[in-house]
Amino acid sequence: MPGLAKLRLSALPVFKVKQHHKRYKLISDKEWKFSFVLTLVGFVIAIAVNLFVKQVADVEIKTYEVLGIPLTFNSFYRLILLVIVLLYAGIGIFSYFDPLRKIKFVDRTPFRFAVGIVLAVWDILGTKYLILPQPFFPGPAKILEPFLMEGKFIFENMLYSLKLYAAGFSIGVLLGVTTGILIGWFPKVYYWVYPILKMTGVIPAVAWMPFALTLFPTPFSAAVFLIVICAWFSIASLTALGVQSTPKAQFEVARTLGAKTSYLVFHVAIPQAMPQIFTGIANANGFAFTTLVMAEMMGQPGGLGYYINLSKVWSAYYKVFASILIMAILFSLITKVLSLIQDYVLRWRKGWVKE
Repeated sequence: MPGLAKLRLSALPVFKVKQHHKRYKLISDKEWKFSFVLTLVGFVIAIAVNLFVKQVADVEIKTYEVLGIPLTFNSFYRLILLVIVLLYAGIGIFSYFDPLRKIKFVDRTPFRFAVGIVLAVWDILGTKYLILPQPFFPGPAKILEPFLMEGKFIFENMLYSLKLYAAGFSIGVLLGVTTGILIGWFPKVYYWVYPILKMTGVIPAVAWMPFALTLFPTPFSAAVFLIVICAWFSIASLTALGVQSTPKAQFEVARTLGAKTSYLVFHVAIPQAMPQIFTGIANANGFAFTTLVMAEMMGQPGGLGYYINLSKVWSAYYKVFASILIMAILFSLITKVLSLIQDYVLRWRKGWVKE
């Protein structure tokens, strides 16, 4: 982003901060305390329901030794909820001293309370009374039992998924950004490569599975290829669009100051295309994760998709839900990391775009 544009936009964040401080002044101590208590009450209710509501349905409750501590799936579930309560209590106290965090904490309170209530109701229907169809809809406590039964095996499959995802997605990002820059900058590359990108990009990555298994020596490399393919299209397309949308005035100013082609590419076109590049990476992240799971369910020797297939064979649907829970957490963490990287690289946009 040119320095002049930075100066022109520098007043906007100040206005935004003033807006936040105005909202902050509207949040009284009484409102914050109510939000703090309401956030915790939902999860406390979920703990109380699991602890005090009588187990009516006939459910086998096994005891497992974890670090010398005897745990059932119910006690482990209550322990997890207690950790969540302590976590939100710490976040709430920390947010009290920061205006922006205080606003976010108060605004998200109803959702946290609703999550606690949903867990309590789900526990009654899926564990205490078994009203929900079994074994397809186990209670939240039952879903956590696989971590007590075979936590090491689950961890190994999670590491396999992360290794597969990291290899495929990193190559896909590198290839996609490089291809997009070449397409966006060189007309001849655009002429020959863009039609191929347009035609192959709409084909689902899983459709290439038979060819991948034939062309590549191992299932792992075949799965990496599928993830690369699905990430490449989205990133390359948006990168090319970002490079081509660079205003000509910026190039003319740079050339007037003696800039060469390499400078125009790396210091003008690519910075201008960064928002589109990160949009493509964010879109590709979702596609890559979906492709990862599907590839693991179609011939991989490990991974969360493999674990789902293995559990489904024995109708252990509580293990399937445990895998889905891990996937949701991993995908959220990966998305958060990408968001933090984007915020850092595009920090010049603070106050320019609506957040």
